[in-house]
Amino acid sequence: MTLPRRPYRGVFPVAPTIFDERGILDLDGQRRCIDFMIDAGSHGICILANFSEQFVLTDAERDDVMHAVLDHVAGRVPVIVTTTHFSSAVCAARSRQAEKAGAAMVMVMPPYHGATFRVAEAGIYEFYRNVSDAIGIPIMIQDAPVAGTPLSVDLLARMAKELANISYFKIEVPMAAAKLRSLVAAGGSAIEGPWDGEEAITLMADLDAGTTGAMTGGGYPDGIRQIVDPYLAGRREEAMAAYAHWLPLINYENRQCGLHACKVLMHEGGVIRSDAVRHPLQPLHPATRTGLIEIARQLDPIVLRWGH
Repeated sequence: MTLPRRPYRGVFPVAPTIFDERGILDLDGQRRCIDFMIDAGSHGICILANFSEQFVLTDAERDDVMHAVLDHVAGRVPVIVTTTHFSSAVCAARSRQAEKAGAAMVMVMPPYHGATFRVAEAGIYEFYRNVSDAIGIPIMIQDAPVAGTPLSVDLLARMAKELANISYFKIEVPMAAAKLRSLVAAGGSAIEGPWDGEEAITLMADLDAGTTGAMTGGGYPDGIRQIVDPYLAGRREEAMAAYAHWLPLINYENRQCGLHACKVLMHEGGVIRSDAVRHPLQPLHPATRTGLIEIARQLDPIVLRWGH
């Protein structure tokens, strides 16, 4: 199957990494998760991101998940592989491996390691230059609060203009819309993909600022498409109404559940056998879990029906 042509646009949710109750990878469950996400309308999928619990996986497990997903997707949709690492060399190597395995894009956070080990702007530029030089597919820079690394609009725009494969930007810092608007203005045609994150909590403002892609949680891509599709087609009022309709679930995921939400919804709907997260992460409080499912049932997303 021929993948969509660039620029990639639309809804590209993060796939969770599926474990059994013992915390062992469940690759069969992973494949069912991916099938659901495609059936629910995902234009593409991102794997091994923070919402995929990438930080609890061994390198061997990362490889297992990457190959299982890319082989199973088999070109049905583009797959973005997160290759973040503090080391320029390791990140470049991970990115080469992802490209060789069939990734359409890699997503990379700036190098960070807690509050002590910070990399200056010149080092960040060289880091992304090294990764860009190592591959021939686009790189999405993830500008997220977890890194605590300031990435100025000037730096991002300069990298987009000067580094061949730096062309997508997932902006999920506070006041994301203002930064997206400034980035689009500063980078011009070099900004191939200004994208939104943070479970779509700021999606309408970000769409108004020029975003063309949404990387959300994986639980209800059908709902996010009801917002993004009409907006990108010029039907803003329809998108606004859909955003208001889905916002209670978006808010509950973003503010109460985090990465647990999509697994809980997938488990409730029979997509996966277990919604376990890997220790030391803890399961949702039963009351929070009940609240999430209660809100979701009012909206009737595909996830609650797909596996039954």
